[in-house]
Amino acid sequence: MSILNTFDNKSAEVLKPDCIAAPVEGFPSTVVITFKSKIIDLLKEICEVHEVSHLHAGITIPIYKFAYKGHNLGMYMTVLGGAATTALMEEVLAKGAEKFLLFGSCGVLNKQLTAGHFIIPTSAYRDEGTSYHYMPASDFVDIPSSKRLGSIFDELNIPYVFGKTWTTDAFYRETRNNVEARKKDGCITVEMECASVMAAGQFRKIAAYQFLYAEDSLDGKIWNSRTMGKVPRSDIEKYLKIALEVAIRI
Repeated sequence: MSILNTFDNKSAEVLKPDCIAAPVEGFPSTVVITFKSKIIDLLKEICEVHEVSHLHAGITIPIYKFAYKGHNLGMYMTVLGGAATTALMEEVLAKGAEKFLLFGSCGVLNKQLTAGHFIIPTSAYRDEGTSYHYMPASDFVDIPSSKRLGSIFDELNIPYVFGKTWTTDAFYRETRNNVEARKKDGCITVEMECASVMAAGQFRKIAAYQFLYAEDSLDGKIWNSRTMGKVPRSDIEKYLKIALEVAIRI
């Protein structure tokens, strides 16, 4: 049986998120998901946070609740990869979340996208496994929430581009031929979660938003790390504040 035939909407899950996670009183309806511990550290500096719940993924992951400009929000740090990120998001949904905003770095397939440039994915190429359990097989998953996210960026006067992204499970198997194929498909970025999260969000009928910021580049004869692993604190703080401004508007 091919993974292309995996989607099953005719029978129920054996293991459901509410087998693992239960509703939490006062849980924030809008939750921000980050991939960097530095973001969490900065959040603790600018907001008064308290741990409202936690997740388990080999390590214990705190979920923080805090107020930002009069709005109650949640935030936690997820782990890399669509399968893990989606599973944790499912558990947070069972705890009481209703909307999600993800933000994180990406590689670019067009070197004209300089480091730090913001990208709002409009669709994600499904080079991973998780999305095939949440929707029928196709090359891309569309991201309807991108339009609203773009309007918020416009409102905040933040430059960005719309574009297709390539979601892959295999960080170290982004081969030259596959890079070129994805470029021909119109992808301008590569990351590891978008297709999975968006497929799950649509299946569960909840709002999921995601923006990316450019770091390394695969558009060249050799890989260019650019700012990967050495993003200055000022930029990290900027990314966090943008995420918070977006979160109170979605």
